[in-house]
Amino acid sequence: MTRRSVLIVDDHEAFRVAARTLLEGRDFEVVGEAADGREGLAAAARLRPDVVLLDIRLPDVDGYEVSRRLVDSSGRPAVVLVSTLDAVDVGRRAVASGARGFVTKSRLSGDTLRRLLNEEEGA
Repeated sequence: MTRRSVLIVDDHEAFRVAARTLLEGRDFEVVGEAADGREGLAAAARLRPDVVLLDIRLPDVDGYEVSRRLVDSSGRPAVVLVSTLDAVDVGRRAVASGARGFVTKSRLSGDTLRRLLNEEEGA
């Protein structure tokens, strides 16, 4: 299986480091990190990742808006929103933003991300 490239966009460096550690060496290759929405948009345009792991609460542009700007008509890249918020709080806004799904930060793992992406792709 080909490893999927991942861009991590989160304003907390500790989370970016933890997410990289959880994902690297499995089916994912972390190709970049960004600390805010504008930096994330620029990095995504430059790196063209398969997956963007995107925090909802960013200091400049919220994750929903970043997702809307990132996702093209083919549904690429696959945006997965992350937050400390509960899934109930995210709901419709995540779907409307074009995101493939949502994972709470406490439940993030390579297996969780892989399952979410595979379910959405019908695998």
